[in-house]
Amino acid sequence: MPFSDIPGQERVKTILRTALRDGALSHAYVFEGQRGTGRRSVARALAQALFCVEGGGDACGACVECRKAANGNHPDVYWIDAAGSTVKIDQIRELQKQFTYKASASRPRIYIIDEAEKMTPQASNAMLKFLEEPASQIVAVLITENGQALLPTILSRTQRIAFQPLSPEIMEEALLAEGHPAVLVRPAVRLSAGLETARELIQLNWFAETRNAVLQLAKESIHGFSAAMLAGQSIISKQEVSEHMDTFFDLFALWCKDMVLLQRRQTAKVVFIDGTEWSQRHADSKPFQLWVGAMDEALRAKKRLRQHANPQLVLERFLYTLQGG
Repeated sequence: MPFSDIPGQERVKTILRTALRDGALSHAYVFEGQRGTGRRSVARALAQALFCVEGGGDACGACVECRKAANGNHPDVYWIDAAGSTVKIDQIRELQKQFTYKASASRPRIYIIDEAEKMTPQASNAMLKFLEEPASQIVAVLITENGQALLPTILSRTQRIAFQPLSPEIMEEALLAEGHPAVLVRPAVRLSAGLETARELIQLNWFAETRNAVLQLAKESIHGFSAAMLAGQSIISKQEVSEHMDTFFDLFALWCKDMVLLQRRQTAKVVFIDGTEWSQRHADSKPFQLWVGAMDEALRAKKRLRQHANPQLVLERFLYTLQGG
């Protein structure tokens, strides 16, 4: 996959393209960012571009070298994934062993360590020595969600590149182009930092069930506290919803935001698009401040859940706030 096919992360791609074009790649990078922001895709694109016969700072994606790097069978591209819950010293030793062999061509070799924050202390120390005494023409990429979890001495020998969360608009365009249903894409991209996470959410049955439950309860809440409470008791009894109450409140906050947008007649930005017509009719039934307050209460509800509060009581308190209580 060329850099140009990866959505977002324009700053990151520019840094790497320029370094490739100018022959100025660092010997080691840390790709740091939330899960799903494209760190692995960019690392794979970097490996392809490094060996692409076309050159020019990007991969063509079609040549033999690009295809081998993309398929994971290029002899000069080495990936390390966490074995279970950790990256172990034996994996780093095997890496060092592999890189003592002569490269298959005169170009650099590259190794990529995914979830580098999971390196054991022994593996981290072995990796530090490898960074301090690299063989010629080796590029290292350490992928992590938390750069601070790496040894400071490792960080001091690498170039850190931060991956920012993708905008919902970029993710939505990409996922709709893949054929995913818009009713699930809209909320998923607003709860995710990147395409990978949003794509996974869309494909989970409980996510669709929870989204539908939010829309059902939202409609019942308009009819008063008693109707909302009865619906809430029914919804929370569903296992797929009750096990994901944090996401339930995230989605309810998005629906409350929809009501604010509809008060301002900004229909294009609505998340629950299959409920737009109904929501439009009821958006003005409560004051702007109540919808905003309900969004804040949804965040507080998530916090209470993390403190192991009773989910039923948390939901009741939220619904009380939604009624203006």
